Amino acid sequence: MRNRSGISYFFLFGFVLLFAGILLAQNTPDRALIVNGKSEGMVVQMGGHAYVDVETVAQFTNGSVTLEPTRIVLTFPASGTSAAPSTGLAPLPPAPPPGLSRNFASLAIAELAEMREWRGAVGIILTYGVPVVGSWPQDYHDHVEANLMQVGVAAATAADQDAMQLLQNEFSNLSRWANDVVSTRQSLNATNTVRPDTMQSDQSLAKISDCSRFLSSMLVSGSFADDQSCH
Repeated sequence: MRNRSGISYFFLFGFVLLFAGILLAQNTPDRALIVNGKSEGMVVQMGGHAYVDVETVAQFTNGSVTLEPTRIVLTFPASGTSAAPSTGLAPLPPAPPPGLSRNFASLAIAELAEMREWRGAVGIILTYGVPVVGSWPQDYHDHVEANLMQVGVAAATAADQDAMQLLQNEFSNLSRWANDVVSTRQSLNATNTVRPDTMQSDQSLAKISDCSRFLSSMLVSGSFADDQSCH
């Protein structure tokens, strides 16, 4: 009889210890969940395992949780996509790189070469009084103007746009000078067509030449600059 009582007390004592252990396990204090240095929620420890609320997981992974009658669906964003909240505004385009773009500078340098060729052809009229035969002055103008439009299409940066304005100024000044020379020659006014120093004393031509040299140097440097000769 005493043996049975001892066994009963033994089992009762063991049950108390087991129950106390379960209570201690359940009363283990929660721990804070830190993700990339930011507190994202709490971690519950039970049975030697750590548990995190599924909504907390969805929050710091930019995912979503759907509660259904028989299941819980946790969805993560696809790799390489951004789950930032939409503001209703279209994303801003990437800022263009500073300075002159290589393609624009290359086309602009070629355009300046075409302008110099045109200037040289018209300069022969001033130097030697050559009569204007055919439509070649207008052909030069139209060819250079068409190429200038292509250069404008290639302008991709703010510096390109500023340089394009100077290039257009050079074209306008060159066109005006060339038209004056051709008109003078066609009117048979030899005063400005046979003097040996006509090219050297032409102030408009000097300004055009100075701007051409400046633009060439500026385009090669890759950085925009301004000069009074191009205005």
